[in-house]
Formats: sequence, structure tokens, C-alpha cells
Amino acid sequence: MELADELVLASHILAHNDVLDVFGHVSVRDPDQPDRFLLSRSRSPGMVTRDDVIAFGMDAEPVEPDGRRLFLERVIHAAIYSVRPDIQAISHFHAEAIMPFCVSGVPVRAVTHVGATAGAELPFWSAQEAFGDTSLLVANREQADSLAVALGTAPAVLLRNHGGVAAGASLKEMVFRSVHLCLNARAQWQASLIGSPTFLTEGEVERAAAANLGPLVLERAWDYWRHRLEA
Repeated sequence: MELADELVLASHILAHNDVLDVFGHVSVRDPDQPDRFLLSRSRSPGMVTRDDVIAFGMDAEPVEPDGRRLFLERVIHAAIYSVRPDIQAISHFHAEAIMPFCVSGVPVRAVTHVGATAGAELPFWSAQEAFGDTSLLVANREQADSLAVALGTAPAVLLRNHGGVAAGASLKEMVFRSVHLCLNARAQWQASLIGSPTFLTEGEVERAAAANLGPLVLERAWDYWRHRLEA
């Protein structure tokens, strides 16, 4: 399967698993040209096709402009790829599971072994604190660079009153992390309704993340999600 086809499949999997809705987007770095990445034209993630995929440079502009409407927040991807050579795939989403944390400022912390793949505690970025009143969209490179700084060396970050960004060393890793970040957030919120959640220790997070990001686990999860999607 070509990289663009895998990107389309990743977009559909995340839409099918309630990570992406009518909004949000997924990108992947071109392994043959690391200063480029693939992202679809502006279209709802579950509807993206191979023909929608466009190659972008690190300036967030199409390599071959053709007049199609583009995602305003494509700058998120360009900014993060520019400072994180370890990252090969990125998703930006507004999943219902994470929005209570984005709105309240309560941090998402690892409470499940698969949720550990998003880290012990997600960092937080506020457009309000960095730039004052905005549309809350990451609308320009200055804002995107600020978000990339907040992400730091972490695998994911929450955006105040907006959503989240998750990254990975591959498309499959990014998809796994995005899905289980949301499931972990839901489990944390539900546990807080009946008691005090038990958070994973730093050592548990490190070991659980390593165990769940191995190639056999990622391939198994990818096959499962693809099967559900095709069914």
C-alpha cells in the first residue's frame, strides 16, 4: 500500500473510532523527502480519498499548488515536523472524550496500560495565554510554533477549549496513540465520577508504553481497526 493510501486509511480509522469528526486532519511525513509531508485538501476526515492527498513543504504550502481549498491549521503539521525529526505522523482532533479536559484545564493522565502511550501527563497549550483573544484556531505559523514548543518532547498535547494533537514515529503508532489517548481520557473522567482515579507511575508508563508500541501490537491493532472499517 502506498503512503498516500495509508494516510487515507488512517484518516478513516480515526473517524470511525470517534477521534476525528467533521473537522480534524491527519498527516504523514514523506520518508523519501523528509522536508515534505502529505495531508489532504480541506475535507471531512471520513470522506478523504487518495485524490485528495497533497504534498506540502515545511512552509505549509503545497509543493504543486492547484487551487484546491486547504486546511487553515495545516501550519500545525509543518511547525511540529520542523522541530521534531522523530515525528513521522500527526493528528489534530476535537474528540468528545478529551474536550472536558480541554475546557476545565484538568490534565489527562495515564490510567490504563494502553493510555500510557500518550505519556504520564499531557502538556497543555493555551492560545489565550500566548496570544490573547483569537478564534482559537491555530491560524498562522507563529501560533503553530508556539504550540510546537508546548508539545516539546511529548507525544501529545491538549489545546485549551479546542482539542488535541497526537504524534507518532509512524502512522500506525500515531493512530494507536490517538485512539487510546481518547479512551484513556474517557476512563479517567468516568472513574472520577465514582471515586479517585489511580494514575500510573512513571515506571509503569514507561514500561506499558514500550510494550504497547511494539510492531506486533501496532500491526494487530491496525488490522483490527481496518477490519472493522471494511465490515
